[in-house]
Amino acid sequence: MKVHLLTIGDELLIGQVVDSNSAWMAQRLNEIGAEVLEITSVGDDPEHIRRTLERLFASEADAILATGGLGPTKDDKTKQAFADFFGVGFVFHQETWERLCRLFERFGRQPTDAHRQQCLMPQNAEILSNDFGTAPAMWFEERGKVLVSLPGVPHEMKQLMEAEVLPRLRARFPGKVILHRTILTVGEGESRIAQRLSAIEEGLPPALKLAYLPGLGQVRLRLSATGEDESQLRTLLEEHAAAIERALPGIVFGYEDTTLEEAIGNLLRERRLTLATAESCTGGYLAHRITTVSGSSDYFTGSVVAYSNAVKQKVLGVRESTLRRYGAVSEATVREMVQGVRKALGADAAIATSGIAGPTGGTPEKPVGTIWIAAGCGEELHTRKLQLGTDRLLNIQLTGVFALDLLRKILLQTPPA
Repeated sequence: MKVHLLTIGDELLIGQVVDSNSAWMAQRLNEIGAEVLEITSVGDDPEHIRRTLERLFASEADAILATGGLGPTKDDKTKQAFADFFGVGFVFHQETWERLCRLFERFGRQPTDAHRQQCLMPQNAEILSNDFGTAPAMWFEERGKVLVSLPGVPHEMKQLMEAEVLPRLRARFPGKVILHRTILTVGEGESRIAQRLSAIEEGLPPALKLAYLPGLGQVRLRLSATGEDESQLRTLLEEHAAAIERALPGIVFGYEDTTLEEAIGNLLRERRLTLATAESCTGGYLAHRITTVSGSSDYFTGSVVAYSNAVKQKVLGVRESTLRRYGAVSEATVREMVQGVRKALGADAAIATSGIAGPTGGTPEKPVGTIWIAAGCGEELHTRKLQLGTDRLLNIQLTGVFALDLLRKILLQTPPA
C-alpha cells in the first residue's frame, strides 16, 4: 500500500503549529506495511486543496490521509473542498448531531448553529465517529483510491487512526510486512560506526536494510526487514541486530525508544546504587534529564547546581587552593565536585560538570566550549575534557550526553547487587 499524507491549515504554513501528526501517522502506517510516498501541507484555501487532491489522485498512491480543517469555524474549508472535488452536495448526518448533543449535555451546554453546520457531510462520505471531539472523520472511496479526512487535533486523530483507519486500511490493502529494530549507540560518530559495520552491512540479505540516524552525541541504527513471512523476518532481524551489537562493544546502550537516562536508571537499579549530580555549566540540565524518567526517585538523591565558586567551596567542599591553582574549569575541580556531592547528598555515584558554555567567557587558555566532566562510583572516578563549539545550548546538551555516558561506562564495570 502506498500512501500520501496531506496536512491542511494556514497555521502550518506560517510556522504557528508544528506538524507532529504526519510523523506519528507515518510511523504507524509503516508498521502495517504501508509506504509513505509524500507529505504535503496546504493552507485553508479550497481551490488549493482541490488542486492538490487532483495531483494526488493522479499519483500512484492507493490512499491519501488528510488532517485538519474540520472544525465548526468558518475558516475550516476541508469539507467544502472535498465536496467540490468529488462534485457532490451535502447531507445532514443525524447520528453526528445526536452525538454532539449528548456530548454538550454532559457539560451542561447547548451546541451552536456552527456545530449543526458541522454535521453537514459530503454525500459520498462514510462517517467515522470521533469519540474525543466534535468533528468526525470521513472515509471516501473514489476513482480506485481511498481518501480519509481526519481532525487535526492530535489526540482525536490518533484515536481515529487506531480504532478505525488503520484496521480498515490493513483489510483494504493487504501487503508486505515491514519490521524495524532500532539499535541505540552513544559516544561514537556515524562514520566510525559505519566503518566498524562495513562487513556486516555488505553481507545483509536483500530483505534487510540498515540506516544511520545521527543525533547529538548519539547514532541510531535502524535495521529494517521487508517481506511476506513475519516470523521469518523477525528471526532475521534479531539475528542481525545481535551481530551489530557484538560489533559495537561498549557503545550500544539500548533499543527502540530507550533514552540514555533510562538505560542509566536501569543500571543503577540493578546495582542498587544511588546517584547525585554536581552541575556548574549545565545548570541542572543533567538532573532534569535524569528526573524525566518515571521512578527515578528510586535512585536519584538530588543535585547541587554549583554555579559560583563560593557554592563549589561551601556546599561541595572544593578546596580554595584547587580553584586558585587550576580554576573552576579544570580536571581537579570536577574530581572534587564528584567527591563532594557524593558526601553531601549521600549518593553512591555522582556526575560533575564545569565549563565555559559560551558564547562569551572564554580565554586563550580556555576558549569557549572548554568543558570538564567527571563521574565516579565506588573507587572508580573518571574524567574527560570536552572541546566543543560556541553554541551555548548545544554545548550544554552535548555535555549532558557525554557526562551520562561517562557514568554509564563506569556502571557497566560495576557488578549487579
